[in-house]
Amino acid sequence: MESAVDWHGARALLEWQIELGVTETILDQPVDRYALPSKLMTVDAAKSVAATGTGPAGGPVTRASAGPDPVAVAVAAARVAQTLPALREALAGYDHCSLKQGARNLVFSDGNPKARVMVIGEAPGRDEDRVGRPFAGHEGQFLDKMLLTIGLDRTATEVARGVYMVTVLPWRPPQNRDLRAEDMAMMEPFLARHVALAAPDVIVLMGNLSCQAALGTRGIARLRGTWTTAWGRPALPMLLPGMVLRTPEAKRDAWADLLALRAHLEE
Repeated sequence: MESAVDWHGARALLEWQIELGVTETILDQPVDRYALPSKLMTVDAAKSVAATGTGPAGGPVTRASAGPDPVAVAVAAARVAQTLPALREALAGYDHCSLKQGARNLVFSDGNPKARVMVIGEAPGRDEDRVGRPFAGHEGQFLDKMLLTIGLDRTATEVARGVYMVTVLPWRPPQNRDLRAEDMAMMEPFLARHVALAAPDVIVLMGNLSCQAALGTRGIARLRGTWTTAWGRPALPMLLPGMVLRTPEAKRDAWADLLALRAHLEE
């Protein structure tokens, strides 16, 4: 029997819920997890393995050799970079993030790196992965139109009118899957260094993932429009252009946020 909700509609609904800050799903019926078969080792058994080095049946436990800490490697690589080209090179040479293996291109930045405004997006999508720059495709074009209404342009060479765009992650997640905590942890040092080297006057945090990376929290519908601080700089959370396109009611909020950004720049 064909579902009453088509695949694209279901995905759009899921993305809308994520943008609103939904972090957990609840089933229609309760699940008695105590009645489910447990495949996890008990606490006592784990302590025994740690103390004796043997498994529950008495056999030896094979331990994986400890490799370098990927986050520590990222911190060191980002710290060494003294210029934006050097940071891009460091990212290109970083092989500890599994996202890199399935991506076509490194998505580093676009726009004027000396601009007063830095826009931080979430993760690259198909269009970004194809061309190797953030905010490409239909949604990127819509963002350009949004910014032009307040006199900002990513193609502008003037510092006052320019915009510098980056993303939290430089590689597209396979099939646009949900991001893992380890992916964020590995990329955060590079993003923090990116902000430090670009030294913008204002940061625009677009979407939940950007807020999570910069502020340690999600819920863009609640956060948007309220000035805060990220990496020691004024930051304004805003809705992603895709959400504004899908939700007509969000256009009013997006316009209010753009006016707030313009007013801040004119102070």
